[in-house]
Amino acid sequence: MLTVIPNWDDRDSHTQEIITAALTAADPQHSVQRFLKRDGDVLRVGEMSYLLPDFRRVVILGFGKASTAMAEAAQTVLGDWLSGGLVVTKYGHSRSLERIEVVEAGHPLPDEEAVRGAMGLLRYVGTTTPDDLIIALVSGGGSALLTLPVDGVSLVDLQVVNAELLRSGASIHQINTIRKHLSRVKGGNLARWLFPAKIISLVLSDVVGNDIDVIASGPFSPDPTTFDAAWEILVAYGLENKFPSSVLEYLQRGIRMEIPETPKQGDPSFHDVQTLIIGDNRCAALAAVERVRALGFETRLLTTSLQGEARNVGREIVEEHLVRASTANDRAGPVALILGGETTVTVLGDGKGGRNQELTLSAAIAMNEIGLMRTRLISFATDGGDGPTEAAGAVADSASVARAERLGLDAGDHLSRSDSFSFFSALDDLVVTGPTGTNVNDITVGLLY
Repeated sequence: MLTVIPNWDDRDSHTQEIITAALTAADPQHSVQRFLKRDGDVLRVGEMSYLLPDFRRVVILGFGKASTAMAEAAQTVLGDWLSGGLVVTKYGHSRSLERIEVVEAGHPLPDEEAVRGAMGLLRYVGTTTPDDLIIALVSGGGSALLTLPVDGVSLVDLQVVNAELLRSGASIHQINTIRKHLSRVKGGNLARWLFPAKIISLVLSDVVGNDIDVIASGPFSPDPTTFDAAWEILVAYGLENKFPSSVLEYLQRGIRMEIPETPKQGDPSFHDVQTLIIGDNRCAALAAVERVRALGFETRLLTTSLQGEARNVGREIVEEHLVRASTANDRAGPVALILGGETTVTVLGDGKGGRNQELTLSAAIAMNEIGLMRTRLISFATDGGDGPTEAAGAVADSASVARAERLGLDAGDHLSRSDSFSFFSALDDLVVTGPTGTNVNDITVGLLY
């Protein structure tokens, strides 16, 4: 059998092949079609079957960055049984659908179109009965894209809350705990709105651990969090003086039990809700493993639960994993390390960047300090958008910091100002995919040649 030895000069083509493989595996249309199938007038969803003539209407509702691609696949499966539908997606992520209205809205900060989409979705469904079947297509980004503030809290108030939470370094679990308690549709509330319809919720996960109540803020899931928990998170990140007074007052009213909690386990709203995870980070990570193995690397999947502060994680990947792999006695040749998950960024300066770019910049600095040679690190967001930038992530190798110095750039200074985007832009080392139509967290790959 021919043994393939990866060549350092082919590192750019290797990078492209790995990214393509991961994104292809996370394709939302293929994911839907694996779980949603029709045999005549019988709809099969996982282990469940639904007789379509038993329903007065079959409706598609969706929200998230992958919702239009998911809706296109579901529409094809349902055919003439589809009554219609509405999906809300991020600007630039839409596509034309025959019988489904598409609303584009703001992400990561919700805007008026996100509110219009949520209200339009509720109006479209109207009054439901047990004879309604709703196919709900949920993907990452749904928390911002489906926005309907509680009474007394304005959209502007929510925009401030979201902006402060995204800058704080809080985890997505913590962020969505607060979001759920400021929304009329999150935290299981959408299931309550649509009750007593039968709901099939197909979920493309962008949350480490695939927690159903966290993905898109769990619109169809019992909410285990509380007003008290939301307040504790707010205090832990020092946001008491940064949130609008209307938000603080609303949360305090909830703590005093003047406002009902989000629906919990046992609520009748969830009796006829079937939820399936149809795709996640592990699918993309395993595809990356398969691709790099085919390229000739000894391959190790380290985790699909990567979390933490991006600048710390980047250094840890180099110091704890790449260095160890490079010096291992049993190393027979080139090695690839794959990690999946999602880190966070606490914004420290006036720069621009995203978690993958910051992770990669931190790793580049560590590689330079250690003197790790013939090493490359790739980190990218599978949705194509890394933070508030047009890049999906970045690539760095052993010489990135030295190349930057020749351009008059100080890598440490850029990291200290959370300005990874301009650093990698100057090096022409950004990963730019454009909107991918999917969203299953991030993939990080370390290559030792």
